[in-house]
Amino acid sequence: MIQRIIKLREEKGLSQEKFAEKIGLSRNFINQVENGKKNFSDRTISDICEKFNIDENWLRTGNGNKEAHINPDDRFASNLGKLQRTDNDTIIRWVNMIAEANPEVLKQIEGFMKKLLEIE
Repeated sequence: MIQRIIKLREEKGLSQEKFAEKIGLSRNFINQVENGKKNFSDRTISDICEKFNIDENWLRTGNGNKEAHINPDDRFASNLGKLQRTDNDTIIRWVNMIAEANPEVLKQIEGFMKKLLEIE
């Protein structure tokens, strides 16, 4: 599992510090895990899978598909829940702008964001 975590972190272009920030741990802890001195808790493994859309069975065993297959409705509900719990002013402004925008403008923004984020 350690090698899959290192590979995932590197594929995402994340340093140990940035990876740690994304899952709420310290860089030192990530370093210790990657060096075989510590293990992730089940909760942390679940958090990694959720944050990076990774199949938990694949992460733990190497079997199956790497990418988790999430029902679009479940993905929407999960993301909506995250947005409702945020106190990030930028996110709040963006959500309000999206909710109030003209549908044609939203299509243009979507195209721009896909290019910016290199999403197909």
